[in-house]
Amino acid sequence: MQVGLVGITGYAGMVLYQLLRQHSEVSGINLYDHKLTRNQPLNEVVPSFFTDQTPVQPYSDQAVMADNQMVFFATSAGVTSKLSQPYLDAKFPVIDLSGDLRLNDVDEYQRWYHKDSAPASDLQQAHYGLADFESAEDKTYVANPGCYATATLLGLAPLVQQDLIDLDSIIVDAKSGTSGAGKHPAASTHFTQANDNLQIYKPNQHQHIPEIVMTLKSWNKQVKAIQFMTTLIPITRGIMSTIYVKVKPGIDGAMIDQVYQDTYGHKPFVNYTGTQLPDIKQVVGTNNCNIGVVYNPVTQTVMVDSVIDNLLKGAAGQAVQNFNQMFKFEETSELELTPFLP
Repeated sequence: MQVGLVGITGYAGMVLYQLLRQHSEVSGINLYDHKLTRNQPLNEVVPSFFTDQTPVQPYSDQAVMADNQMVFFATSAGVTSKLSQPYLDAKFPVIDLSGDLRLNDVDEYQRWYHKDSAPASDLQQAHYGLADFESAEDKTYVANPGCYATATLLGLAPLVQQDLIDLDSIIVDAKSGTSGAGKHPAASTHFTQANDNLQIYKPNQHQHIPEIVMTLKSWNKQVKAIQFMTTLIPITRGIMSTIYVKVKPGIDGAMIDQVYQDTYGHKPFVNYTGTQLPDIKQVVGTNNCNIGVVYNPVTQTVMVDSVIDNLLKGAAGQAVQNFNQMFKFEETSELELTPFLP
């Protein structure tokens, strides 16, 4: 099938393009950039693709819908909130990697993103595509989850869905490599600042918090809030979400182990590793989320270690997983990837 991709200059767009070029169900890819006024070859727009002269076209919603069967948006926050309406009206298939339509409340979006929201009616029509729990089959507008949200929600899901924990005790200590900050230069991601350093940023203010809480509430209405901290670490790719929660009386390690096995035993992209805690290098280059769990009976505390590649499972890989579901392709198509080595 013919697909469109709006936004090729960011890291997620680049990785998504690489995946789509290899996809057996994709016959062609039209590239668009909303900042262009004329066609430019890809190797001029993104020099990393130095042998690829595929034209990158100026953005036009009419051209996108006329020349493609669906479209991916890998654009910054604040773009699709202005562009989504024609696609929703036409019921044209969209997978949106930005945060613009993840939330279902206008005020929440504006509070966390500090930008104008898409109309409330648009937010209500979008499907939050946490692909390992909510299939995108028969959906037309999929809001791809954020990277921190994906790692954290997959780590917490069995405990929250089965009501095993004190919901007021959720503490998340999440760490990300520098690619999660995008390509825009910043003092915090300058090599001399990021190298040999750890930097806490956006404490309790990260824009992925509301989508995490929204989804947790959909699983258990008693969830009110979470404690969420983010740290920038000196690696390029990868997220480790370390989660601490108190269990309810009567819950033991064997019960916790069983709910993780039951929840993830049949899911192709989530690997439960038990007490063998995973590290980031196990998943970089893959669409996998590896999850390990350790229970301390003395403090009645569960520690969950959830790791993903932020550009694959946290962005482009999950977008392709949603694409496969949306069009009823094999869910694992072009996503049976191996970690980058060494």
